[in-house]
Amino acid sequence: MELKRVVITGLGAITPIGNDVATTWKNAVDGVSGAGPITHFDASLFKTQFACEVKGFDAAAHFDRKKLRQLDLYAQYAMVAARQAVDDSGIEKEENLNRNRVGVIVAAGIGGLHTFEEEAGYYALNAANGPKYNPFFIPKMIADIASGHISMEYAFHGPNYGVVSACASSNNGIIDAFNLIRLGMADVMVTGGAEAAVYPAGVGGFNSMHALSTRNDSPATASRPFSKSRDGFVIGEGSVVLILEELEHAKARGAKIYAEVAGGGMSADAYHLTATHPEGLGAILSMENALKDAHMKPEDIDYINVHGTSTPVGDISEVKAIQQVFGESAKALNISSTKSMTGHLLGATGALEAMFCTMAIVDDIVPPTINHEEGDEDEEIDYTLNFTFNKAQKRPVRAALSNSFGFGGHNATVILKKYEE
Repeated sequence: MELKRVVITGLGAITPIGNDVATTWKNAVDGVSGAGPITHFDASLFKTQFACEVKGFDAAAHFDRKKLRQLDLYAQYAMVAARQAVDDSGIEKEENLNRNRVGVIVAAGIGGLHTFEEEAGYYALNAANGPKYNPFFIPKMIADIASGHISMEYAFHGPNYGVVSACASSNNGIIDAFNLIRLGMADVMVTGGAEAAVYPAGVGGFNSMHALSTRNDSPATASRPFSKSRDGFVIGEGSVVLILEELEHAKARGAKIYAEVAGGGMSADAYHLTATHPEGLGAILSMENALKDAHMKPEDIDYINVHGTSTPVGDISEVKAIQQVFGESAKALNISSTKSMTGHLLGATGALEAMFCTMAIVDDIVPPTINHEEGDEDEEIDYTLNFTFNKAQKRPVRAALSNSFGFGGHNATVILKKYEE
């Protein structure tokens, strides 16, 4: 069977550097850091006391009190980002929209951590009087519920579920949505990711693994991928949602088309619980699978938005993987880690970085990897590659590749390209 073409027709974003797509993108191009002291709880006794939090988000401006009782913060972010994306796409205005063929996949690596922590703490305090839980505890906490809320709000009856593969979650969700459309099982998919884990259990848990930066004296410069002085990632939060649509469906309604989804690749490291393979073997396979799926050659890619979390080992293995897959053409690429600005949004990171790749294609500009200082170079990293340090670079971006890797050895790669007739 002939596979259908899939395009992106809507975007929505709630992120540490902006509460909409335009603001987030401008701040990314300008190299603005979203990191600062934690405000969600008192972090004074934690090893890490900063994060990339969403700022100025007023839940009451988006939901009534009854609805808020049902929504963990991660789902609030997802629903607002989805509303932006649906509005941007214009699909809700279509009189003849077949809602049975519109689906929702919103991923989360953790889901309702705040709800779980609150309820577990309440039970510990009141255990002597017997268990007493909020009736919304389970449906607020579970990692698939954002998709459910979005489908109910719009009466979208197509495929509906969540994806959980740690920090690869929303790239896996995008690939699933892409496949559902090109196989003819849906016309439109609302897809992306959401996460809100800046709470004691999230920060404390990652601290205990020595995964987070502890640069408390300078949060804004703490996320520094590919720098010798990197000491861990900065945890972030938020949501990004994309509208994926079958090309002929989008053209028939005169939709704005941002970019085309070219292909997706997945793999497993099958190596370690939390660490990437030191030679990047899983990352290599994921990128090769994506290129094969997209019927593209390494030299067709102009920009890679790397996973690049700012961890000592992970950054090195990804660079090795890129060099293995791209060979000599690796030096013609622009590479950047936008996590240097947004922090690591865990299960939502792939969607955020797919949005950055989309806008890079639209505007022909590559956002930077900030916080690299002169002389701060790791002898294990090849700096003849263009890491786009500290300043955005204008260049034609015909196609962009985005990597996401997760605990458990999950790898997922998405390739987007300029839309052409």
